[in-house]
Amino acid sequence: MIPLAHLFGFLALLLPCYASFLVPRELSSHGLQTRALPNAPDGYTPEHLDCLSTPPTVRDGGDLSGSEREWLSTRLAKTINPMRDLLRRVNIPNFDGPSYITTHENNRSALPNIGIAMSGGGYRALLNGAGAIAAFDGREDNSTSPGHLGGLLQSATYLAGLSGGGWLVGSLFMNNFTTVSNSLNDPSHTVWQFDQSIFEGPDKGSIQLLDTAGYFKTIEDQVSDKADAGFNRSVTDYWGRALSFQLINATDGGPAYTWSSIALADNFVQGDTPFPVLVADGRAPGDLLISGNTTVFEFNPFEFGTWDPTTFGFVPVEYLGSNFSNGELRPGVQCVRGFDNAGYVMGTSSSLFNQFLLNVDTVGIPEFAASFVRDILAPVGQDNNDIADYSPNPFYGYHNSTNPNAQSSRLTLVDGGEDLQNIPLHPLIQPNRHVDVIFAVDSSADTETVWPNGTALVATYERNLNSTGIGNGTSFPSIPDTNTFVNLGLNTRPTFFGCNSSNTSSISPLIVYIPNAPYVFQSNITTFTFSYNNTARNAMVQNGYEGATMGNGTVDPQWPVCVGCAILSRSLERTQTQVPQACEECFQRYCWDGTTNSTRPNTYEPLFKGQVLVESGATSSRSNGFVTAAVVGLMMLFM
Repeated sequence: MIPLAHLFGFLALLLPCYASFLVPRELSSHGLQTRALPNAPDGYTPEHLDCLSTPPTVRDGGDLSGSEREWLSTRLAKTINPMRDLLRRVNIPNFDGPSYITTHENNRSALPNIGIAMSGGGYRALLNGAGAIAAFDGREDNSTSPGHLGGLLQSATYLAGLSGGGWLVGSLFMNNFTTVSNSLNDPSHTVWQFDQSIFEGPDKGSIQLLDTAGYFKTIEDQVSDKADAGFNRSVTDYWGRALSFQLINATDGGPAYTWSSIALADNFVQGDTPFPVLVADGRAPGDLLISGNTTVFEFNPFEFGTWDPTTFGFVPVEYLGSNFSNGELRPGVQCVRGFDNAGYVMGTSSSLFNQFLLNVDTVGIPEFAASFVRDILAPVGQDNNDIADYSPNPFYGYHNSTNPNAQSSRLTLVDGGEDLQNIPLHPLIQPNRHVDVIFAVDSSADTETVWPNGTALVATYERNLNSTGIGNGTSFPSIPDTNTFVNLGLNTRPTFFGCNSSNTSSISPLIVYIPNAPYVFQSNITTFTFSYNNTARNAMVQNGYEGATMGNGTVDPQWPVCVGCAILSRSLERTQTQVPQACEECFQRYCWDGTTNSTRPNTYEPLFKGQVLVESGATSSRSNGFVTAAVVGLMMLFM
């Protein structure tokens, strides 16, 4: 197999005068800060400790936790000024957005509540999603310039991720909610160094001191220590540890960093960040199919659990690994801390990749490394395939009549996209969270040419209609079939779904769908590509930035205005404020109008939207076609 790096090397030779399009533009270059909360008591090994005076319990899923409600009061107040500034900059004609926010700021329930969802799709999703996050982040250089959308991240309440999108969310939060540009330009060369495959390990140097053999040996020792302490190990343990070396700025991948430590970070406590949520699906070992009514679990800084009417409960994420029965700790047992390792949580949301560890002979790594992987995985066995093991089951004996895992001592989870809901919308459509608008960044590989076609939205829509009642009171707008997405071009540009809230029995969030599309780079890299040189990495991020901003407003100068209108839409309804004419025009332009075309589409091969190439003795269209053909032809070698 030809290394992917050779593909980009070929492109660099092919297009020497266009190199400026293959580096991130308008991103800052500040250093990456090391987190200060590696708070697991014994590194990667969970440890039994005496409980607090009030032992943890499982709570019913009927409402938000007290911790989330308390945090929300702080966060929502912090979103007001960024939202006011964002609306000032997008400048909706004949409407004073900042004054609207000021008028209603003392009635916070009247103001917009924003969620952002980052889809799965491996490193493609991480990098494309990173571009969108950079576009939304007011801390990035020039992100608040005309045509840009900086400040949307600071205005958002929730940020959800799944699989590769979960790696993105987790990496940012595990590194002090750093910026994307900090991650790209990390002077220690510790994080986001994807030129070294996860099967090779990081470059030796800086805070990483291991060669490839030492890298695998360290991971094996960490996971073995967990097993020696009496906890089940699964392939996700190895996958999560390997991910951590790439995503967490700490020696040996930060084995003591926990997901629950996010709740202790000053910037989170003070409401200066959104509320991060990762998603996984429930599945028993040996089951091969994930149905639309599988239980969807979430990890947030305070809790792990589900809103679904099956298990319908939450446990403090800090105490995962503790022995619960009937919603309470078993008599005489200690609490467990350190089970919620950050890498393990990120790996759980992307356990689909475990299949590559279990089929190590096919992934093209050096034989000595492949042999080592085979040896350390032998005790785990094929029976565990792509699961993550959360035993002992915290929901044992809980809600026995509806919980399919109530009588199982094990709780096993898989990649949150295996039920086809590859955009983590589930946490954001829960009625208790009152989210008004969701910016859904879709980096899925639905078509044969590795572009999205709305499958994830369709899956969430169909689940909401499921006759079993698995939706449990959630509301979601109508979504057309995937053929319609392609035939009408809904997957080539941003599209709004749910513009008319009266079309649902209860008000649903407005969905702003932002599909991966080629603006300045052919970003349809396969999900199972495991290494990117820095040129390709940076180009992917830049393409995601351009996709979120529609070429910084060059593809449609009204796009920033329309984003402002989407943010305000549900709020205007609640306050009975007349919709500005400019917003009416935006909704005419971007809202799906109910039209369908379900005929089978031709092979989906989108054209570049941005100025990838400059004139060089040929017309732009001819040059674009030539380069697209070259990229697609070479990409076939890796599919």
